[in-house]
Amino acid sequence: MSAISRREFGDPDLRLATWIVLATIPIALAGVLLSSSLNTCNSPLRALPVIGWACIVMAVLMALTEILARHRRSVENASLVDALLVGLAQVGALIPGVSRSGSTLTAALALGFKREEAARFSFLLGIPAIALAGLKELWELHKVHLDMHGWSILAVGLVVASISAFAAIWALMRVLERFSAWPFVIYRGVLGVLLVIATTNAWLV
Repeated sequence: MSAISRREFGDPDLRLATWIVLATIPIALAGVLLSSSLNTCNSPLRALPVIGWACIVMAVLMALTEILARHRRSVENASLVDALLVGLAQVGALIPGVSRSGSTLTAALALGFKREEAARFSFLLGIPAIALAGLKELWELHKVHLDMHGWSILAVGLVVASISAFAAIWALMRVLERFSAWPFVIYRGVLGVLLVIATTNAWLV
């Protein structure tokens, strides 16, 4: 805000903030357009085989970026095109099994960002998207006249979820700084294979 008040429109932080807001538009539009199908219990997108295959696909894509990408760039030299591409990748998170952090992290790695910088980019891009999703849910609860007891439980849940999210992001950045994305590749790959095998053999319905 200080950069805007001083009319320093070339300020790197202001430029990055503007691009992140613009990059949030794709998932906001997709969320509104697909809400009717995404929020139904019997949606085909929520089927366990879909989740399993989504995990496998994301594991393969992340593995490819780990092997092929040049991890040299930082968030400070990100361009508008970078932000929009990572923003488009964020739309994939609407499909269960394609996590928001996983899709944006993979896209940022593919664009050549350092591992810890890719995690930072993913975190920054997630702030407006998560905030919008939260506000939408709060509005839905307001429309059904949630009582004070319900709001108090929700408030506790929001605090716990926020602390857990920041702890997870901190741990993610530390792992990426010291190691690589391979632990996440293995985790998603194993989870996806287990889900596909379990649903194929009717172990899970």
